[in-house]
Amino acid sequence: MPPDLHALYLRTAPALLRKCERLLGSRADAEDIVQQLFVDLIRRGRTDVELPYLYRAATTRSLNRIRDHKRRRALVEQHGDDLLYRQPARIDDRVLSQALIVRLVEALDDDHAEVLALHFVDGLDQGEVADLLGVSRRTVVKRVGRIRDAAARLAEGA
Repeated sequence: MPPDLHALYLRTAPALLRKCERLLGSRADAEDIVQQLFVDLIRRGRTDVELPYLYRAATTRSLNRIRDHKRRRALVEQHGDDLLYRQPARIDDRVLSQALIVRLVEALDDDHAEVLALHFVDGLDQGEVADLLGVSRRTVVKRVGRIRDAAARLAEGA
């Protein structure tokens, strides 16, 4: 970890953990959120952030985790155990193998990987994905198109 980021972590992590734990009700989930926030900062080479940005990012991630848990619970209630035994993930007429999914996630940025998981793996329709992510349906449609293109390129190269 870069020295600036390490100092930032030491200075802000306790406050971020308290905030996330209040929202999530779980110390373990709060630790996951804060850790992933700093991992993402390291990946992006960002050391120019301060506590207000980190509070906002931690809050957004916590709320997304809450929404995700609620949505999964609702899907299990709606579909029961059938949700656990659903058809394999598909893009167009191709079944996605676990290896291709992993390669796609590695090739895609976080936003596209999230759409991949929600739409193609979890089976949510584009409108549900848009609602869950807080983006427009058109944005999801564009991301789905890029995911299809990436899957085709990776499948051809396999």
